[in-house]
Amino acid sequence: MKRGRIIYHLIAGTAFVAVLAGCSMIDEDQDDCGVQAEINYELQLMTTLTAELHLQLETETEGQLFYALRDYLKNIFSDFAHDVDLSFYDIVGDSTRLRHEKHIVDANQVSYTLNLPMRDYMHLAAANLVDNHLVGLVNDGLCHPSMLQQVAGDTIDSHDTGLFTARLPMQVLNGVNQNFDVRLYMANCAVCLIIDTQGHDASQVKVYSTGFATDFNICDSAYTYSNRSPMVRTKMLDPGGGEVAFCSVNFPSRDPSVPQREDETLWEFHIYAPSLKTDGTRAGNTITETILSVKEAVGAGKVKIIRCEMCEDGSMKTGNPDVGVSVTLDWKPGGVYHPEL
Repeated sequence: MKRGRIIYHLIAGTAFVAVLAGCSMIDEDQDDCGVQAEINYELQLMTTLTAELHLQLETETEGQLFYALRDYLKNIFSDFAHDVDLSFYDIVGDSTRLRHEKHIVDANQVSYTLNLPMRDYMHLAAANLVDNHLVGLVNDGLCHPSMLQQVAGDTIDSHDTGLFTARLPMQVLNGVNQNFDVRLYMANCAVCLIIDTQGHDASQVKVYSTGFATDFNICDSAYTYSNRSPMVRTKMLDPGGGEVAFCSVNFPSRDPSVPQREDETLWEFHIYAPSLKTDGTRAGNTITETILSVKEAVGAGKVKIIRCEMCEDGSMKTGNPDVGVSVTLDWKPGGVYHPEL
């Protein structure tokens, strides 16, 4: 079968740079020199991190908390690709993978050459998997079952990296110069809880987020949700100034296509805080549980920030109409969930 040269050009940013590919000196068949297909990869964020933080933090864009959030999330919402995983599948039968390439990029752009037979393919791509210890590529020997799968568990850590994927039907023709543009879109997101401590000690507060997808099917661009979503540990940021933030990186929440019921919850923050005395010190060994139930979806490539205030009994309150509040004083671990306190 006659083979053409496929040029892969990864652009981990928003700029587009064309690559003109000439004949390789290692080509044995010089008749292939006029048959080229150029594939341009570009990471696309649905929004920029700084713009999203400016929008949600309003007048605090020059404060310590703004910079703490930006510094923590900048490596997640990044235009930098560390690694790429590229698969080319048959489009008939069981859609078996015909070619698999894995490359470490560590740059804003890189070019390399592969030889592929002229035929129709379904091409799937994923980026930034190597350093993400929570999510892996599974079932990728076949096209349709290929997915990003999160580790199972009642309580899990936050994602380590921003994950990007793409899918593209490709018809590689013989004797025709072609150009394919592949845009990789972010598959995970971030949620942050900002607590106004009201002068109380928040150093012992634990926050978990829950209600998010567990897997992402790359070919169908569809998420999987379990009946019992895992609790995701958040990272505490305390830049000073009377506010602390708790952040997690995870797959998106549900986003129903049908109108939501007024009381429908899409995802939650579970907050566990020691009860306090009026002077802000701990009031003993009692724990107060506050569940913030959020009715607004958070999608891929997005950052969602929820605000609340800390009360002296360890509970939280918020004036956000899209957030419901449930408080349990003197909370005791039950049989459903045992947070690590």
